[in-house]
Amino acid sequence: MNLARFARRRYTAGATAIEPMPHLSKVLGGAELFIKRDDQLGLTAGGNKTRKLEFLVAEALARGADTLITVGAVQSNHCRLTLAAAIREGLKCRLVLEQRVAGSYDKAASGNNFLFDLLGVESVTVVNAGDDLQATMEKVAADLVAEGRQGYIIPGGGSNALGALGYVACAEEILAQSFAMGIAFDRIVVASGSAGTHSGLVAGLIGNSAGIPVTGINVRRPRAEQEGNVHKLAVAAAELAGVGPAIPREAIECRDEWVGPGYSLPTAEMIEAVRLFAAHEGVLLDPVYTGKAAAGLVGLVRSGEIAAGERVLFVHTGGAPALYAYQPILTGAVPV
Repeated sequence: MNLARFARRRYTAGATAIEPMPHLSKVLGGAELFIKRDDQLGLTAGGNKTRKLEFLVAEALARGADTLITVGAVQSNHCRLTLAAAIREGLKCRLVLEQRVAGSYDKAASGNNFLFDLLGVESVTVVNAGDDLQATMEKVAADLVAEGRQGYIIPGGGSNALGALGYVACAEEILAQSFAMGIAFDRIVVASGSAGTHSGLVAGLIGNSAGIPVTGINVRRPRAEQEGNVHKLAVAAAELAGVGPAIPREAIECRDEWVGPGYSLPTAEMIEAVRLFAAHEGVLLDPVYTGKAAAGLVGLVRSGEIAAGERVLFVHTGGAPALYAYQPILTGAVPV
């Protein structure tokens, strides 16, 4: 597996840290917990999409694009980071925002919505859940062509085979750090949404014969559907990267017990997890992705499914700016 043959822009100098979480480990009892700080990746306020954008933006530049086009939810971390990458490269950016919860878009909202404006997004198109997102982005691209410009469409979450290479590379980074630290991880836990991060980790770990299982905590879809999505993308990413052996279906685990009533909708478990990480480790999670993934981690440790003594790495995929849009819920001013 030689990822150096792929064009790549670098937005982060070096590896993100792996840190122990001794206080949270003590509070929960049982497992020895660590955190991979991908919230500290480069671009505005960091997050996992930065790794994917390194490969995707390189292709956009190679194709002569002057504008990045992408889609996400109304508080999308991916949209924030795509916009930040466009700024870094001297490009423009147009966003398509999907109201996955009816009526959830508020131009004046805090969090990432505020940052879209602050960072100078060229245009925002708001659509409803169930609308054809690809068709909407293609319409935006066609509008650019009519203006004598060229857009580059990036899928939601940056999650295609090329974008997933960012987490194939991250898997190799984790293994190198694990060796340097003298710590053999028994399990990796990560949020599972658009599937690029989860699938890339699986492909990279299997490609390196690491023998480390990845537990994905769903933020939106039922287990069977999400496992199918992750497996399909892991196979595509592995093929692109030249990974062997094949990715077995049983290597994909996506847990849906902590999704709650739906995407981005708060749960008591999420609120507890966000507050636990903040109070005991000084780590900020977001309510939509890492908060629910952390709720899954906490639940699995407490139930004993993650056994006492296991060394578990939690991949922090970022998203803290979204916290500020959820302040009333996280402080208890608005009950869940």
